[in-house]
Amino acid sequence: MAGILIIAHAPLATALRECIAHIYGGCPARIGALDVLPDSDPAEVVAKANSEIERLREENGALVLTDMFGATPSNIAARLATVPEVRVLAGVNLPMLVRAVCYRATPLDTLVEKALAGASKGVQTIGPTMPPVAPASECACPPTPCTETTADATKQAANPVAGQSASQPAAATRGAACTGGVAAGVFRPAGST
Repeated sequence: MAGILIIAHAPLATALRECIAHIYGGCPARIGALDVLPDSDPAEVVAKANSEIERLREENGALVLTDMFGATPSNIAARLATVPEVRVLAGVNLPMLVRAVCYRATPLDTLVEKALAGASKGVQTIGPTMPPVAPASECACPPTPCTETTADATKQAANPVAGQSASQPAAATRGAACTGGVAAGVFRPAGST
């Protein structure tokens, strides 16, 4: 099984390892965490990272996960990329880490693919696909009606009986669709309360 080392801005590395312990009911073996503090000496952290890799590496190698590409933890992790049978991935998130833990027994290149897939599939939009309807203004005036709603309202006012029976359902539907859910016939002139 591949060892996993998380190198990230403090306290993210430790927090991610604690999340794995929570998910699995205890921390699986060979998962290390190095939190990089703002005042950490990069040379010392590189030395610590090298010793952690030697401790964690298994027969199929080790995977190093770091948080943000180009930042100090990532630059420290990048130095481990030259170590044989070690792969380094930036942009760690919890889905990436869970996937990496699940596939630790696979060959290192497969583990990398699975971890990357977990990371990208874990980023999703949650909620409605349409933006919410904008609220009415503070004066409680509804939005300006669309042209079809205005024409239907004018037609209905000119011939109340014919307009009501023939076009009321269509006008109400179009009015609601065109005005963000405000039904036709509820409009107030601008400035009225």
